[in-house]
Amino acid sequence: MSAGPSSPRPSTFADGLRLAVGTLSVLPVRSPVVVDRRAAGVAMTAAPFVGALLGAIGAAVLAAALWAGVSPLPASVLAVGSLALLTRGLHLDGLADLADGLGSGRPTDRALEIMKRSDIGPFGVVTLVLTLLLQVAALEEAVSAGLGPVSLVTACAAGRLALTWACLPSVPPARPDGLGATVAGTVRRGAALAVTAPVLAGVTALAYGVAWRGPYAVPWGWFAPAVLAGLLAAWALRRRAVRRLGGVTGDVLGALVEVAATAALLVCAAVAG
Repeated sequence: MSAGPSSPRPSTFADGLRLAVGTLSVLPVRSPVVVDRRAAGVAMTAAPFVGALLGAIGAAVLAAALWAGVSPLPASVLAVGSLALLTRGLHLDGLADLADGLGSGRPTDRALEIMKRSDIGPFGVVTLVLTLLLQVAALEEAVSAGLGPVSLVTACAAGRLALTWACLPSVPPARPDGLGATVAGTVRRGAALAVTAPVLAGVTALAYGVAWRGPYAVPWGWFAPAVLAGLLAAWALRRRAVRRLGGVTGDVLGALVEVAATAALLVCAAVAG
């Protein structure tokens, strides 16, 4: 439901939280009463915490598979697949659409039109396959070192933190309507910094807890840099998308999630190796 001239009230903080959970996952949540830019700002600021929750669910799937005797590779496939189900595959779809748009070499208007199509072209297919292969391979490496669950939570939080930073006032929307226009510019830099700090502290504390409790020599100090690596990868892609398309769209935001999560997982895997 949208806020308009006849809306009885502006959105509340609860509306923003419901919007975050309902947009970024399939988890059951009551629909927000009002969806306006304030609610969008709250949703994008809260996005990394929704990501951490999704990562925890994926980690539970991973742990259950390993407990049942499944080897690291298929267990990693199950965990990555569960995340795709939990997000309706929307972020992966956005990644494929952005790859098709950027890879087309067409002018901006035509590239945006290509991204709106329901089908997936060759650039999108190749990008999806390579991204999922990287995620599964990196997670398997982390699992083999006893770092699978914490790496998955770290990657999921990093992916959604990229959304927070993509919604700063300096990042314009590519279209006047759609998800990108709704959330673009709704997060203040101070809010982005404020939410980044607990994410970095949280993944570090989680990794330290694993190091303290488990039999593995966990390099717990590297998990915060893994989040930063994800943000850096998302920044590079966002910069390219803004230059090429004139701003962000819902597809661009979805692509940022997957790129940031993959980069963070790769760092976790490199540290584990």
